[in-house]
Amino acid sequence: MPRRHHVVALAYDGLCTFEFGIVVEAFGLRRPELTVPWYRFTACSLERRPLRATGGVTMRAGAGLEVLSRADTIVIPGWRDPDEPPPDALLSALRRAHRRGARFVSICSGVFVLAAAGLLDGRRATTHWRDAKRLAARYPRIHVEPDVLYVDEGRVLTSAGSAAGIDLCLHIIRSDFGADIANAVARRLVVPPHRDGGQSQYVSAGVQSGGGSQFARLIDWTQGNLHRTLTVDLLARQARMSARSFARHFRAEIGTTPHRWISHQRLLAAQRWLENTNVSVDRIAEEVGMQTAATLRHHFRSRFGTSPMQYRKRFTTRGGRS
Repeated sequence: MPRRHHVVALAYDGLCTFEFGIVVEAFGLRRPELTVPWYRFTACSLERRPLRATGGVTMRAGAGLEVLSRADTIVIPGWRDPDEPPPDALLSALRRAHRRGARFVSICSGVFVLAAAGLLDGRRATTHWRDAKRLAARYPRIHVEPDVLYVDEGRVLTSAGSAAGIDLCLHIIRSDFGADIANAVARRLVVPPHRDGGQSQYVSAGVQSGGGSQFARLIDWTQGNLHRTLTVDLLARQARMSARSFARHFRAEIGTTPHRWISHQRLLAAQRWLENTNVSVDRIAEEVGMQTAATLRHHFRSRFGTSPMQYRKRFTTRGGRS
């Protein structure tokens, strides 16, 4: 990123405090420990008077809607009521920003603002599972995905319930600055560094009989053994469960299938190798269990929209090891 990317978050009367706090934490804090030009952050609002936020908090935004004309990324952190149409002045400002190429992000019910502006027509999007049917019924031109954490459509990104906004913000940081920077931010937040956007928003039941601790150990073991052939039978033996019981409990606990989770972990490991080493793509493919460079390139491009070498050129760090 050749200059400081300007993130603008919308504040409004009835502000969703937690969702707004996620955005500030992700993009608004100074991070002198990071060796990259961090984001420039501004909060804006339609109302110039003090705003009432959830929890009895009153705040005043530092700018009006005019700042949207200079924003690189515009974030809508929730909306006060999905049934309340956003003001025309706000929708017009968002449409103008879209025409000039700004990136848009919504958290939870903020998707209804982007939908009202017409920015999601013909795109995939998500929101909190309890509002998904309402979104699909009101805006039939949107391809609503009700059971995922977030959806990345390039210039427009949407997340599910409130905490999924953390996952989406980390995903954006990873896209802008690479895996190592996103992992550093996640460590400061004390959250998992990355959850695949395709994971389920919620799980049907917890793992019983100490299964949580078993999966914690299994995840650590798996991440250290990605170079091996990892089958469900092998993972089930490590977890001391039958294959059928393991597959069922794994999906309930982690929110995705073992195969999809392992594939995702291999791609994340490949990102780290590309950022921090100078080794060949062939060797990286072997180290992460993809076996061949062709297989790695195929899955890497499918997931990240770029090739391993293009990713390395963009995000390589100083003094990569051989």
